[in-house]
Amino acid sequence: MAGELPTASPALIAQLRQVPLFSELADEDIARIARQSRERALARGEVLFQRGDTPRGFFCVLRGQVKLAFSSAQGNEKVVEVIGAGQSFGEAVMFMERPYPVFAEALVDSTLLAIGHDAILGQLDEDPRFARKLLAGLSIRLHSLVRDVETYTLRSSTQRVIGYLLQQTPEDVDSGECRIGLPTSKQVIASRLNLTPETLSRIFHDLADSGLITVAGRHITLHDLRRLRAHEG
Repeated sequence: MAGELPTASPALIAQLRQVPLFSELADEDIARIARQSRERALARGEVLFQRGDTPRGFFCVLRGQVKLAFSSAQGNEKVVEVIGAGQSFGEAVMFMERPYPVFAEALVDSTLLAIGHDAILGQLDEDPRFARKLLAGLSIRLHSLVRDVETYTLRSSTQRVIGYLLQQTPEDVDSGECRIGLPTSKQVIASRLNLTPETLSRIFHDLADSGLITVAGRHITLHDLRRLRAHEG
């Protein structure tokens, strides 16, 4: 059940420090924000807000996953982004004071921190570094959206899938074989890559036939990272 946080525990401060927006703030500043925030538990499939709702702040994911998506007039769902632990969302809409352009739904049981508008305005008034950090975070999100547009317009469906698989590999692995776990369902991944589930399954099958991957449910073995990067283009 949601409720105000009377104190900010060291564990919560440590979690919020992992959010890029807060990484350079002092512990006491993070604690102040946490005390003016509310913890919110979401069950899998529960909707946090609907498209068209009025924002009153933004959110940090403490545990779990939340998808941001919208539905077309034909009823098809397009996943815009999947937000995981340590990430935030809703900052830009909060400042625009316009309705949410997407809906937010928990993909698994999740815990969020709802950070109110007033808490952020107070921090902006007191710490110019926070304003710079906020702008940097919004800029990163904008660049990500630009990359998405580039990917959808200039890359084939197979290149999109390979690029997504390579994004899931550890940073310190650049060659050889690697086993990864898909962070969410194949249906959500397909929508995120602007593909149908059937197209995603076909591409997985083709890559497996080529000896590049082996699929076992949500676990995928990438047999040759260098060959995959060559196919990514």
